[in-house]
Amino acid sequence: MDWTREEFAAAVNAHSRAMYRAARSVLDCGADAEDAVSQAVLQAWQSLDKLRDKNAVRPWLVKIAVNCAYAQRRGRGKVVYLDDLPQEPAAPEPPQDGGLWEAVCALPPERRAVVVLFYYEDMSVEQIAKALRAPQGTVKSRLSRARKQLKEMLCDKEGRYGTV
Repeated sequence: MDWTREEFAAAVNAHSRAMYRAARSVLDCGADAEDAVSQAVLQAWQSLDKLRDKNAVRPWLVKIAVNCAYAQRRGRGKVVYLDDLPQEPAAPEPPQDGGLWEAVCALPPERRAVVVLFYYEDMSVEQIAKALRAPQGTVKSRLSRARKQLKEMLCDKEGRYGTV
């Protein structure tokens, strides 16, 4: 399937936010996510001949972005800055403004990735499993645990949801 530069650029522009959100769900830093997206665009361009269906370009680009984000996370090793160390070990606190996105960002990386891909990128469990190279059952359990954790983070003591 032949693509012109303009078609490829249009596809990347149309799906760049989805690629960024997917990479950001894996990486803690926005700049790192931007780097992963840049790497994903390069890899997508280099392997464009492997894409069989033009209609499947969005999940294909998102999967490449997720893979680049994971590669970047693995490659940088375990670096912990002293400012980032918690004073005492504790579960993540709910966000002060009660915002849903802030709560999603407070989830552990594995749960955050599946929530972003499922709810924000509208990917199916099967597509997420392929993108993350995880069994479908693992994706489902991470989604379930993430929902429970989000509910705990966003509910007040009486069980009512805060302002979202």
